[in-house]
Amino acid sequence: MLRYVVLEHTGAPDDPRGCHLDLLLEDGKHCRTWRLDHWPQLDGDALTATPLPPHRLVWLERQSAAVSGGRGWARRLAGGHYAGELPTDLNTPLEVALSGLGVRGLPEPVLLRIKDGHCRLCSCP
Repeated sequence: MLRYVVLEHTGAPDDPRGCHLDLLLEDGKHCRTWRLDHWPQLDGDALTATPLPPHRLVWLERQSAAVSGGRGWARRLAGGHYAGELPTDLNTPLEVALSGLGVRGLPEPVLLRIKDGHCRLCSCP
């Protein structure tokens, strides 16, 4: 199974709020990554998911570390495995099932949907 992680990223120079989340999905030799303003509510409204450049796989294993280039600090909030396929076209909607969010009080698994720059967490049927 492929891995994912949600990181709290503080002190990023390009973040006027000073804190955001990075969602990383393992994809071969790197991770597809999106910036989220905050944690999505299960079955709640969609959040803006801003695509970021690919991140290194090492972030899937770190608990807490400085971000290179003086770009702040990242701390792991949740992580685990996901099931599903990542589309090769980055503009194609994606849907994967995340396991490992019990630490956030969520059921197992939870569907992650990213479409048109928006992200939602949905209950599985």
